[in-house]
Amino acid sequence: MTESFRRDGEYEQYTNPYQGAQQHASATPANSSPVNPEWPPPPAQPPAPQPVTVEPGTTVWPAQPQVAGGDGNGGGGGTAVLTAVPAAPAPAPAPKKRARGPFALLAAVAIVAAAIGGGTAYGIQELTGNDTVASSSTSTNVVPSSAKGTVSGVAKAVSPSIVEINATLSNGSSTGSGVIITSDGEIITNNHVISGASSIKVSTSDGKEYTAKVVGTDSKKDLALIKLENASGLTPATLGNSDGVQVGDEVVAIGSPEGLTGTVTSGIVSALNRDVTVSTDESQGQQQQQQGGGWPFEFGGQQFNGDTGSSTTTYKALQTDASLNPGNSGGALIDMNGNIIGINSAMYSAADSTSSSSAGSVGLGFAIPINTVKSDLASLRAGGSDS
Repeated sequence: MTESFRRDGEYEQYTNPYQGAQQHASATPANSSPVNPEWPPPPAQPPAPQPVTVEPGTTVWPAQPQVAGGDGNGGGGGTAVLTAVPAAPAPAPAPKKRARGPFALLAAVAIVAAAIGGGTAYGIQELTGNDTVASSSTSTNVVPSSAKGTVSGVAKAVSPSIVEINATLSNGSSTGSGVIITSDGEIITNNHVISGASSIKVSTSDGKEYTAKVVGTDSKKDLALIKLENASGLTPATLGNSDGVQVGDEVVAIGSPEGLTGTVTSGIVSALNRDVTVSTDESQGQQQQQQGGGWPFEFGGQQFNGDTGSSTTTYKALQTDASLNPGNSGGALIDMNGNIIGINSAMYSAADSTSSSSAGSVGLGFAIPINTVKSDLASLRAGGSDS
C-alpha cells in the first residue's frame, strides 16, 4: 500500500515569498524598499513583464529599471537586474517577387519562343509597326497542323496574301500577281509587271479593289515594291528561307494566270541557282505580253517567249515544274508549311509569235529566291536602284 505522509514541521520553514512582501507593502510607505530584495513586487504601471522563452526549457525574466539612490553595489532599490536575451528571430519569408522570378523568366522565354515560331509573326508585326515584314529564318508552320503538308491547306492559308495586279501602260495593259508583305498594303511583285505603268489597280482575294503607287523598283533583279492606298487589316504573307530549299521539295504556286485570279498549282523544286536572263527594257516586254506570250527570258544560251533585246540582267533562280503561265509573274512560290520561298518571274511557253494555239505551261518555271527579295527590301523602300 502506497501512502503519502510528512513529518511534523518538515515544510514549516518554507513560506510564500510573496506573502511577506505583500503584507509589508500594505504596512509601509509606497517609496520604501521592499523587505525581500530578491522578489520585488510588480510595478503598478506598466503591467508585470512576462518571461521570455529563448529556447525550449529556458526562461529569462526581462530586466527591471534600477531604482535611483542605490549604493552602486547592487543595493539601494534591491532590484535584481537580469539581462534579457532576445528571442531568436523567426526566418523571414522569401520575397514573393524573388520566388516568382524564375517563372517570369520562363514565361518571357516562352513568349519569345512563340514570337520566333508559328503564327505569332503577324502579332509581332502589329506590335512593331505596319512596315515590319513577317519573316522567318527557318520554315514556320503557317498552315494549321490538321492541314499541314496538303496543297489545299497551303492554298487556304496563303491565298488571302496574294493579289492580282492590272497595270495600264502607254500602249496597252499588263496583268500579273503580287504578294502582300505588310497589313497596310506593301506588295512585292516583278518589275516587268508594273514597269512603265501610268496607273495600277490591285484586286485582293476577297474581291476588294485598290489603287496602288510604285514605291521602288530594281530592274536588275526584276523586283518592284508597290503600296496600296487607304488599305489596312490585310493578311501579310510569311517570307521563308530560300537557302533551306532542296531539289525535290514540294511547292505550291498561286497567282492570276491569264487574269484567272487566285489560281493554285503545285509541283516540286526542279533545280537551284539557275542563271536566268531577263530584259530590263520595258517596251520589249510590253510588246511580247500584248502578243499573248510570257515575259521574254534567256536560259542556257537560248531565248524564250520572244527577244530579250540588248538590255538584260541575270539572276539566280529556283526552277520548278509547278504550272506557271502569263499572269503568274510576281506571284508566290510557297513551301508546304505556307512560307513564301520565291517570287515567280519567268516561265517557258511553247507559243511562237505567229500562233498561240500551243501556248501554255510545259513545266519550266523560274522564281526569284525570297532571300534575294528580303535583302533588297530596304533598297526598294528607299526608291530602289532604278531611282
